[in-house]
Amino acid sequence: MMRGLLVAVGFLTRIPVPSCVYADARARSQSLAWYPLVGALIGAMLCALLWLAPGDKPLLVAAMPLVAWVSITGALHLDGLADSADAWVGGMGGSWDERRTRTLDIMKDPRCGPAGVTALVLVLLAKFAALASLGPDAWRWLWLPPLLARMAATTAFVGTPYVRAGGLGTEIAGASRIACTIALSLGVAACAWAGARGAVAVAIAAIVFLLWRRACMRRLGGITGDTAGALVELVETAVLVGVALFPPA
Repeated sequence: MMRGLLVAVGFLTRIPVPSCVYADARARSQSLAWYPLVGALIGAMLCALLWLAPGDKPLLVAAMPLVAWVSITGALHLDGLADSADAWVGGMGGSWDERRTRTLDIMKDPRCGPAGVTALVLVLLAKFAALASLGPDAWRWLWLPPLLARMAATTAFVGTPYVRAGGLGTEIAGASRIACTIALSLGVAACAWAGARGAVAVAIAAIVFLLWRRACMRRLGGITGDTAGALVELVETAVLVGVALFPPA
């Protein structure tokens, strides 16, 4: 199981792990259950950085964790968001099969089009504005978006068909549903510990997950690694904005 954790850390972050763990097919499969814990780890690092930041410079305080956020994850999910945005716009028109095929083909294109750039700018702008609006106790709540976003990714892979043969979903198709359910339950319990703000965050994450899953099912009949990355970014942004808007207890 610990090898599965190392795979999850190595895939979802830029934290170095022994390269030998990636050769273990069982560890790759087990990694899905560790996604929420890795989200909590990312959140803990962001909370620590925000706690140490100077309180009299709100814009700088907002920029520091945002830069760290992107650096820790290696912009992995931002790449999925950009690819999904380009594919969603470029894949419109024609029959369902034609839309699906074009959408999947565009996602494989490494180039970033105008829709992708726009999506990246809007998401990063929303995150920056939310971070600047969180107030002096921001470090107490910044763990919620990364945790809930990785919980959403785990839920998506467990409960949604994976439509690209040989992709990420193939690697984790054998993940233990029991282990994933336990991980998700612990994540919800952690959010409950956060009180009313945690409950609001869970509700927002659930709504975003359901809407994005519905869109993916209608367009593709399931999810891909890119749409899962887009889901992570959408949940993070929505939860962060929701936490910023929700009045302190």
